[in-house]
Amino acid sequence: MPPAGHVHGEIALSIGSELRHYVRENRLGKSYAAETGFKLATNPDHVLAADAAFVRKDRTEDIDETSSYWPGAPDLAVEVISPSDTHREVAEKALDWLEAGTRMVLVVDPSEHTVTLYRSPSSVVVLSEDDTLDGADVVPGWKLPVREIFAT
Repeated sequence: MPPAGHVHGEIALSIGSELRHYVRENRLGKSYAAETGFKLATNPDHVLAADAAFVRKDRTEDIDETSSYWPGAPDLAVEVISPSDTHREVAEKALDWLEAGTRMVLVVDPSEHTVTLYRSPSSVVVLSEDDTLDGADVVPGWKLPVREIFAT
């Protein structure tokens, strides 16, 4: 796939840096940038990469630092919709993450300035710029006004 555009990159960095700062400050686990592979299945291998991701601390303690992909799904995956993506493709990817064990998926839509929060195939909430994203039990205490994700 071709590299993402500048708006995609700016938004992915915005939410990813807010997530990383909070996770490090509170020693909750590890956060990962775009292009980090998560190996969701083997035989055949199924690897996905989110635009940002988080894995809680208790799951990071026994991981081999030399392995190429994270073995399993992150607790949180963030997907930023690119102009070349269809909403259907990104929704299918969100469901793919959930099926693999991801506990929360955030789909960020730069054109609509919304964040769709997936907890399960039947628990889907669309947040607008007037709302605040809440990490709930996945990233405890993390709150981020949606408006800040799109601030330039």
